[in-house]
Amino acid sequence: MKDFSNKYIIIGAGPTGLVHARAFKEKNILYDQIEATDDVGGNWYHGTYSTAHIISSKKVTEFPEWKMPENYPDFPSRKNMYDYFVGYCKHFNLRENIEFNTKVIWVRPIENNLWEITLDNFEKRIYKGVLVCNGHHWDKRFPKYEGNFLGEFIHSKDYKHPDQLKNKKVIVVGGGNSACDVASEAARVGAKSFLSMRNGVWFLPKTFMGKPLTDLGGALQMPLFLQRLMVKFILKLTQGKYSQYNLPQPNHKIFEKHPTLSNEVLHYIKHGRIIPKPAIKKLNGHQVEFSDGTTETADMIVCATGYHLSYPFLPQELHRVEGPIAKVYGGSMLEDYNGLYLVAWAQARGGIGSVISPAADLLTKMILLQEKINVPIGLVLKELGDKKPDTHLFDPQQVLKRIKRAHRFYHFVEKRALKIEKKYPNFKNKTIETPQKLNPELIVN
Repeated sequence: MKDFSNKYIIIGAGPTGLVHARAFKEKNILYDQIEATDDVGGNWYHGTYSTAHIISSKKVTEFPEWKMPENYPDFPSRKNMYDYFVGYCKHFNLRENIEFNTKVIWVRPIENNLWEITLDNFEKRIYKGVLVCNGHHWDKRFPKYEGNFLGEFIHSKDYKHPDQLKNKKVIVVGGGNSACDVASEAARVGAKSFLSMRNGVWFLPKTFMGKPLTDLGGALQMPLFLQRLMVKFILKLTQGKYSQYNLPQPNHKIFEKHPTLSNEVLHYIKHGRIIPKPAIKKLNGHQVEFSDGTTETADMIVCATGYHLSYPFLPQELHRVEGPIAKVYGGSMLEDYNGLYLVAWAQARGGIGSVISPAADLLTKMILLQEKINVPIGLVLKELGDKKPDTHLFDPQQVLKRIKRAHRFYHFVEKRALKIEKKYPNFKNKTIETPQKLNPELIVN
């Protein structure tokens, strides 16, 4: 057993892991970092298709402390994003702390509020605390259908290159950004492209009046109801009614679900290159029956149906997940365990870059406060009136305001934390045992 109880462990070297590593380094907090693949960048290195571009602009996606190059387009490509994170890693000298090609397969609390991790080679280590930055775009969610399909049946996570779609009749299931990208790619290179949706979605344009929608001055500073009015007005001007595209009208308000930004889907529908379809009802060989009774022949079904939020290396007692939501305080902390942080599981209604760095700086500050007390900071926040989240979507501007407010009232939180510590003088993390059998093949991080 290796003792690193003077350090923290960061799981994952994607964007979130790198930003928190930078924040730790700036505060001289000792840490190690574990990455399952052989390079940094997370999904932008290994998880997206070759033709992917970000849906929010570079202005709201870049980190405040590391701007994107001037020659990047408004919507950088997968290669641009990968190069950006490699540059970030180099600029802040983060690579020296990263162990590549290594997985964490078990995390458990042990005595003295310390944490034991088990690696995929079954090596065990002890750390002061654990930051879980393994992302949420990996545990694929598949729909279940009656019957069997004899063609290719894949998740959008398994789609990597347009050659997979070439000359094929493709049915894409879903209405999110990946679904729109794959359906549009199939419209270009495939024999036929169908887009199957159970419910309507709001197709937001990536640009308006020559500017990225996410860059419209102070528009995103407005209250949510005004943002909705503004976007609805833009959609009325640029798109008209969805019935004109044979698409169902959305049954939710704009921004109630993760936004779909696509200029291509409606274009290809009007050109007959994408054919809208309702939900799939039944599969029979290469025949696909839809809920409206129509059938189509297909070579491939691509399920762009999202992901489960999942932490397979955590004991069930610590797996505080309800659907897409981690039930934590302050965005990452448990109220009954000291030293475990579930980071960046939520999704922004816009670029994440402007939020994730300030959030990492705040969490680092809270972790330094945690070192002064035994009671979990999550419990402190709970007693101060913080609530567990009821959605996985957030408004970046509102979060930034909360972060600034938290910095402003930090000394108040510190004083209350020391008082709450006195209420629980004997607090200790409850220890959890390691199962007799651990299977590294089931773990992705």
